[in-house]
Parts: sequence; C-alpha cells; structure tokens
Amino acid sequence: MLYLILSIICSVSVGIIFKTSRKYENNNFQIVLFNYFFAMLFCLFAFEPRLSAIDENAPFVVYGSLGVLLPVVFMFLIASIKNIGIVKTDAAQRLSLFIPILAAWFIFKEEFTTSKIIGILFGFSALFCILSKTKESSQSSWKYPLLVFLGFGVIDILFKKIAIYTVVPYTTSLFMVFAIAFLIMAIVVLYQQLIKKEVFNFKNLLFGFLVGLFNFGNILFYLKAHHAFSENPSTVFAGMNMGVIILGSLAGVIAFKEKLSKLNYVGLLLALISIVLIVFAQFK
Repeated sequence: MLYLILSIICSVSVGIIFKTSRKYENNNFQIVLFNYFFAMLFCLFAFEPRLSAIDENAPFVVYGSLGVLLPVVFMFLIASIKNIGIVKTDAAQRLSLFIPILAAWFIFKEEFTTSKIIGILFGFSALFCILSKTKESSQSSWKYPLLVFLGFGVIDILFKKIAIYTVVPYTTSLFMVFAIAFLIMAIVVLYQQLIKKEVFNFKNLLFGFLVGLFNFGNILFYLKAHHAFSENPSTVFAGMNMGVIILGSLAGVIAFKEKLSKLNYVGLLLALISIVLIVFAQFK
C-alpha cells in the first residue's frame, strides 16, 4: 500500500506544479521535454537499467506506444488543468479507470469478488458526481478532459503489460519509455525553436525538473504497486484513481480555491467508501 500512496502523492503534485506554472511565462512543450530528460536521468542513476536485457522479444510496440502517448496525453492534461482546474481534470483522468478495470476483467482474467464489484460501482458513482458542473464551470470545455480520459485509460493498460513482462526489468522498460518520449518532445521543441522561433526560458527547465521528479516517482511507484498486487490489478487501478481524486480535490479547493458543488462533495464521500471496499476485497 505504501507504493500506491506514494504514487498518488506524486501524481497530484504534477498537477499542482502545472497549475502553479501558469503564473509565469512558460512553454509547456519545453517543460514536458525537460520533464522526460530529468526522468531519464533519475531512472539511469537510481536503477542503472540494463539495456543488454532487451532482446528481439521485448515489447517494442508497447514501448513505442507509451513513448508517443505519454507526452501527447501530458499536453492534453495541461490544457485541461488550464481550462477546468485540478479537481475536474483529476476526476476526468481517473474516470479512465473504467478502461483498465474492463481490461483486468476481460484481458487479464482477474476474478472479481462481490466487495470489489460494489466498490467499483461506488467509484464510478463518485466520479460522475465529482464531474458534475458547477455554475463556475458551466462554460468550460470538456474536449480535453475527454481526451485525458481516453489517453490515460490506454496508458494504464500498456503499463500493466510492461509490469507483467518480467524478462526485461521494469526499470529498464521505464527508461526506454522515457527515452522515446524525450525523443518525441525533442523533435517538437526543435521545430518550435527553428520554425516558430520560440526562445528558451530557464523557468521551463526548473518546472521540467520538478515535473520530471514527480512524474518519475508516480510511474515508478505505480509499477511497483502493480508488482505488489500482481494478482489483483483492479486494486491498483481503482485505489490509485480514487486516491488521486480525493487528494487532488483537496489541493484544488484549499490551495487554488476551486469551487465544488454539494454533489461534488457527495462524490468525494462515495470515493472514500469505494476505496475502503476495494482494499477490503484485497485483504479478505
């Protein structure tokens, strides 16, 4: 459970950093680029990935898919935070648990207990309540949250596939994914520099370092949690999503004064109940 809690904290911290960065002149593409640069370094020095372990049977398609999806969905996440705030964005992001939960059932053949099914139903109810619009958000666009929902759902499944491929250490796989994502963003930023004449800003480097630190922690602890709960991936899927919604909502309301309706608060209560039920199902 410790890995899951640490992953939740790191995930919410990324959103807080992007919310804070809006106060300064920044280039989000540069921030995402430096994020993956530092994430690569953290992975390199912390785990010394063994690239020699990668053979012709390694999941290169999964590596490539994640390397492209991660920065793309990251940009959608930033746009959503800017448009509707941390609380709603985290809710939209974590509603994506619907996709990997179905994967756990149909692809990974996980057996569901009654407590787990009830907990997941509470979780879905919680997410829909949290996503209900307030007067302040009635004009907000839901395009980016929808893209965040779809993107993170697919990413969750792909990371699960990496976690269960034990021939290559998952830290090595993580480094490969970061390297591909960095390459993709390097091409984008180089295009901006040469064609659009965008200038480098040191603040982007600083924010990129912070995002890279917490992004690395988020994915690392998430993979470790999947290893710890390898027989019950839905526990990680649902627990991670519910935990981020609760902590993200508290951060949005307290730190950034985002408005929640009574129905949103009901959703938070339902999320707590959901987590209790799902964790109980794990240890039953």
